[in-house]
Formats: sequence, C-alpha cells, structure tokens
Amino acid sequence: MQFPSRLIENAVEEVSKLPGIGKKTALRLVLHLLKNEVSVSESLADSITNLRRDIQYCENCHNISDGPQCNICANPRRDHQLICVVADLPDVLAIENTGQYSGCYHILGGIISPIDGIGPDELNINSLIDRVACSEPKVNEIILALNPTMEGDTTAFYLTKKLQPHQVKVSAIARGVPIGAELEYTDEITLGNSILRRRIIEVEH
Repeated sequence: MQFPSRLIENAVEEVSKLPGIGKKTALRLVLHLLKNEVSVSESLADSITNLRRDIQYCENCHNISDGPQCNICANPRRDHQLICVVADLPDVLAIENTGQYSGCYHILGGIISPIDGIGPDELNINSLIDRVACSEPKVNEIILALNPTMEGDTTAFYLTKKLQPHQVKVSAIARGVPIGAELEYTDEITLGNSILRRRIIEVEH
C-alpha cells in the first residue's frame, strides 16, 4: 500500500496494530481524523494517555477501576457472599450484560496454560483464596465461569481443589455455553441461562 505521506504511513501502522483492524480500516480511521478538527485527535490522544496513566485495578477482584475498589465491589446492593470467578474483564462485561447476576466477581487474569507458560502463580488465585478465607460477610458460593476448554477445565479443577479446605460451595456455569467457545462472544440469553443453571462441583476425597 502506497501512502502520500510518511506521517500517514506511521499512523496507519500504529492503528493497524489494534486487534481486528487491518491496513485498509486503519487508513480510513486515520483519514477520518484528518478531516476533523485537531481537537478531535487531541481528545482521542488524551483519553488514551489518561487511560494508561490513571487506570487502577480493584484491590478486591482485580477489575479495572477508577479507585481502590471497582463499582461492583463498592455497591452495597450486590451479593458479596457470591463470587463469580472469570478469566478476564470481557467475561465480566458479558455476564453483566445478561442482567441475571447480582453477586461480585474475581478476575484471574487468564487461565492455567502450561503450553503458554502460564501456571497458577501467574494468576490471581492466592487473592481469591484470601477472600474466601478472610472476607466478611463470609463467602457462601464460588461460581467458576471459565471458558469450556481444556485449559478452562484444568483451571476449574485446580481452583476446586484449592477451595476445598475452606468448605465453600463451588459451582460451575451450566454447559449451555458451547464447548470451545469464549464467554465474551456468547449470546446473552445462553450465558444468562448458564449462570442461572450452574452446577455444584464435587471432588472425591
């Protein structure tokens, strides 16, 4: 692709690094910014800079936040005795969009995947165990809402074993979510039904 300006070429290169955006789409976005007032580009640049500089993570659940606690953890109307464990932020957004869940969350920051070099120590597992062991009011149930993949099942099994000594009920979302699918791309009705029809996980002694 030929560019009339090195500045446009550099901008297209950077924009096309974003997921799902190819060179042609990046070029359209760059030209759109050129057609608008300078203030539009400056506002976009400022918002991205502020995002990277000022974003925080909730000290309870590791959700993205503007302060020490996210809006969900700070909401007294949420059920703080019910924690839904997810791999990452898009899963929280997907479940929230169902309108079927009123508890809190815990974001692991990924799933156990030896092939990718991700073990339990790279995830927010210890903080989950601490929440179950020390939180007031006491946590009654942990919902494991992880992708129905081999890695997701491995992570769910590991968490179930780690939580077993704390005598907390551990459940998993129903398999209404297709095998191999990702939560953030699952339709809201299917995901909502999976939350409502979750099952208890039992571990043999």
